[in-house]
Amino acid sequence: MIEDYGQSGDNMADRRQLFVEMRAQDLDSIRLSTYRTACKLRFVQKKCNLHLVDIWNVIEAFRENGINTMDLNADLSVARLEVVLSTIFYQLNKRMPTTHQITVEHSISLLLNFLLAAYDPEGHGKISVFVVKMALATMCGGKILDKLRYIFSQISDSTGIMAYPQFDQFLREVLKLPMAVFEGPSFGYTEQASRTCFAQQKKVSLNTFLDTLMSDPPPQCLVWLPLMHRLANVENVFHPVECSYCHTESMMGFRYRCQQCHNYQLCQDCFWRGHASGSHSNQHQMKEYTSWKSPAKKLSHALSKSLSCASSREPLHPMFPEMPEKPLNLAHIVLLESSNHQDEEHSLIARYAARLAADAAAQQQRVPTDLPCSLDANKQQRQLIAELESKNREILQEIQRLRLQHEEASQPPPDRGQQNPTLLAELRLLRQRKDELEQRMSTLQESRRELMVQLEQLMMLLKTQGPGSPRSSPSHTISRPIPTPIHSDSAGTTPTHTPQDSLMGVGGDVQEAFKLCVIPNLRNDLLIAADSITNTMSSLVKELNSELKLEELMKHRQEPDKTCMVRPGWKKKEAYCVF
Repeated sequence: MIEDYGQSGDNMADRRQLFVEMRAQDLDSIRLSTYRTACKLRFVQKKCNLHLVDIWNVIEAFRENGINTMDLNADLSVARLEVVLSTIFYQLNKRMPTTHQITVEHSISLLLNFLLAAYDPEGHGKISVFVVKMALATMCGGKILDKLRYIFSQISDSTGIMAYPQFDQFLREVLKLPMAVFEGPSFGYTEQASRTCFAQQKKVSLNTFLDTLMSDPPPQCLVWLPLMHRLANVENVFHPVECSYCHTESMMGFRYRCQQCHNYQLCQDCFWRGHASGSHSNQHQMKEYTSWKSPAKKLSHALSKSLSCASSREPLHPMFPEMPEKPLNLAHIVLLESSNHQDEEHSLIARYAARLAADAAAQQQRVPTDLPCSLDANKQQRQLIAELESKNREILQEIQRLRLQHEEASQPPPDRGQQNPTLLAELRLLRQRKDELEQRMSTLQESRRELMVQLEQLMMLLKTQGPGSPRSSPSHTISRPIPTPIHSDSAGTTPTHTPQDSLMGVGGDVQEAFKLCVIPNLRNDLLIAADSITNTMSSLVKELNSELKLEELMKHRQEPDKTCMVRPGWKKKEAYCVF
């Protein structure tokens, strides 16, 4: 009795120590009950070192202690529960490096006292197997997907469908964890809790169960469970952003950004406790961030998301088969009847072969009953394959037809004028004549430029002579008008070779200079040369224009939808086309 009293006193002391340390974290100042509950349970999880244990380690400990074969409604004593916890933490120390060893006895004591405070407040000294499995599966670390799959295996029947009474019992037991950290008013058990989780589904499979509990948001009574895992995932996430309230240069964990205030961001401590500054209010909508991305990464992510044809959102979990996996058939395993292991090897082989032969014979007897179903399935599959192949051939033929049609449409129409050799010969002669005229035009232009240079030099020479010179007396001047350039209507169509600009740049200066000139022979020669060049250029331009008109006429004759006519009163090589 004295030992039991001393042990219970130690348990109470450890329990009080756990809750005193939790109150020292000032978690009650968090204004949102969901974050407050998740933070308190996360504190208990880390304090008991359960965050280092995943669900697979817990299942292994259950198997080692025979808990997996026990009835779910059976009771476990405190001593046997302590043995299970010892197995979990001693195996954890074997996996941990020597520099990260934990104090096993302290972890066992803290976790045992917490479970007793949550599930045995009256001190009966026993807890059911179902409660131990649900509590450890909920409080251990690891992925939430694996934990929910294990929980579903405990509350479903043999056909893979969830049993509603078992789920109601699960809610009843798992909601005692928030009550143990004094959050019962927010997340206490009610009879309507199980109905609100699956209101419209009659049969709940594993995929439906995972979709409901891992959705955003999850059921209201279990909203703290996924949040506790998110807290564990973002504890070491660094955000190089300054908090707008406490003005810390960086923040760890969650980051919150206001959707109304420009560039207003809060760290998780300031947001959880309702701090605000400036024009920001706690009523504003805030967005939660679990990571930080640079502006370049944000831009690339936005571009890839906008350019992607399909949705890049991944499913919450992989799809599992509706029927549960069948356990392994170990009936053919031969067990040794004697413990001294002296049976000969050939006798064991013979017994094993006989067992396999018996199984094969029994399977052959069952084959004829299943044969029609398998044949029908194979026939349906072959028909489906044949239909798909025919559709594939039709699609390929349509693609080939469209490709040929596109190639025919993209090819240029054949030129009917190329089939007439007479027209082609005339067109080649016209082009050759045009080239010759262009060469002659370039030669005349070069002569014109040389003549203008000579005129400018002569003008400069005449201007250098003074007015008092005996050669510049008015009595010796001869007034002869300088001939103006000849304007031609046909020359207006060639702006690069008009004769109007032959002497326009220096005409006035040359005329003024020649009025004072006393050398009539040189002046007359130059003026005659200028007139001849101008007349030659005019005639050349007329001939070039007539050749161009004739070439256009030949082009019109090549077109099949046009009729060219020549009127008797028109000049040669002039015609009109009637469309």
